[in-house]
Amino acid sequence: MLATVSSQALGGNVGVNDILVRRLGRVAYQDSFEAMRDFSRARTEETPDELWLLEHPPVYTQGQAGKPEHLLMPGDIPVVQSDRGGQVTYHGPGQLIAYPLIDIVRRGYGVRSLVSRIEQAMVDTLAGYDIRAYADRAAPGVYVDLGGQRHKIGSLGLRVRQGRSIHGLSLNVAMDLEPFSRINPCGYSGLAMTQVSALGGPSDPGRVADDIATQLLRQLQAPPA
Repeated sequence: MLATVSSQALGGNVGVNDILVRRLGRVAYQDSFEAMRDFSRARTEETPDELWLLEHPPVYTQGQAGKPEHLLMPGDIPVVQSDRGGQVTYHGPGQLIAYPLIDIVRRGYGVRSLVSRIEQAMVDTLAGYDIRAYADRAAPGVYVDLGGQRHKIGSLGLRVRQGRSIHGLSLNVAMDLEPFSRINPCGYSGLAMTQVSALGGPSDPGRVADDIATQLLRQLQAPPA
């Protein structure tokens, strides 16, 4: 079960087109995974969308089509099977997790648009710290170029069922990046990783959570293009 959470609804009362923001603190991956599925199964056409902001204890998560060969040396870090898209990734303290639980049918856009909106929210958040980042349509996530090499700073993995999304993004803020060396992150051998604090941005995930929530709400509540 998730711990008691503090909730914030923008604009007072929450209508079906609003997004309720929940700040959950540090939550075990399996607990948040089960809570997301329960929320998605129980919601109706009248249920407002939600945005969950949290961190996870150390864990590797395998996407639905994840290949075991991308787990190189997991060691004492648990590996959890997930139903999101993508390959293996790492979550740990100091990494911001954002789960947008969105009814995209009600909002009038599709899965590709949802992916682009989430990526753009990360890019815009990083731009606020003078970090120049970009998305890659061929390899979902957000990247920065450092010393002529591409580094990944934000990852993305979603599942959309009956027009409703679960899972979301992870943004490296101020964490131990060593566990990424024990896997092929997102299925890419030798993919370099970086984080906000190493590039001159804030080291407080709570501060970054506030900023990315603003950008996610702006993107997710925007009308279809």
